[in-house]
Amino acid sequence: MHRHRELCERAVDPLEIAAGLEAQGFTDRTAARFRHRDVFSLAEELYARVPRGHEKAAPAADPERDPAPWALAVLAPGAVAGLAGLGLTFAYGAARVAVGATAVLALGAALVLAVRQGPFRVPDGGAVPAARLWTLWLLAYALGGDGLLTQVLSGGPDGAWDLTPGPLLGLALAVAPAAWCAHLFARRARRRIADSRGLADFAAATRPLLLGTVTLQLLALTALLAATAFSPGALALGALLLLARLLTVHGFPETASAALAAACAAEALALASVLAARVPLPGFDGLATPVRALVGAWGAGAVPTLVCGAAALGLLAHATGALARASAHATP
Repeated sequence: MHRHRELCERAVDPLEIAAGLEAQGFTDRTAARFRHRDVFSLAEELYARVPRGHEKAAPAADPERDPAPWALAVLAPGAVAGLAGLGLTFAYGAARVAVGATAVLALGAALVLAVRQGPFRVPDGGAVPAARLWTLWLLAYALGGDGLLTQVLSGGPDGAWDLTPGPLLGLALAVAPAAWCAHLFARRARRRIADSRGLADFAAATRPLLLGTVTLQLLALTALLAATAFSPGALALGALLLLARLLTVHGFPETASAALAAACAAEALALASVLAARVPLPGFDGLATPVRALVGAWGAGAVPTLVCGAAALGLLAHATGALARASAHATP
């Protein structure tokens, strides 16, 4: 009680104490040393024993209660991508490549604006700076990676390669529904803290909420991609970016950044293996065999689909455990 007195004094219910203890490494085995069956039972006694100067603490300020400030910000990526799409429509040759590169940079700036407030906002020091670089690479590959890989496989690159702005436009437009999905997930998860009677009860209610959130976003992204240019790789990338941001916002930035970095490395390795196969040394010609077989069977889009899909599934498996912990949703 003395060690965790500050936590207990500011808590508005026992589950908030349980979440704080859980975040510090408490388990049911630890609670058993204090003659309690689980962490929640221990938290209930702490809540009852530690005096508070008021019956109910004033609710913490929630920057998401008024969505107006961030509702406009999350529309910025879609607006930038729409303008870039018009530019790419009327540009040819080297100018088209220049417009595409500028569009990626502008889209990156719009994404930074969108994630600095609202449901995608990360507390100071909570993000991994390199994650922005990984995200920019993945978006750039979605724009021109398939065309570059096709040319590399045919002996190029030989001049400008084909760009595919349609999937990138769909991803940019999907930032807004992704923000609302993250907003609903955060609000409903915090509501579960007040309604649940224990950590296990909270986890059981939060896992379906997470899966429903991801499914809802995938449906929205599928509709947007169908209206622009459907791409399985873009769909997998959208799921990966959403899960990475959810984990970052809720206190697991290193895992999210590692998954993004792994996806970038895999896409770069696919290109590098084809280029390395051109080296006139024994055994090097076989380095491109896996990529050639994959592209020959399913097309160049199979590479980002496989890479981003695998990374997204890995993050989803991790998120079902990490985001089902009450400590990931406790009000700061």
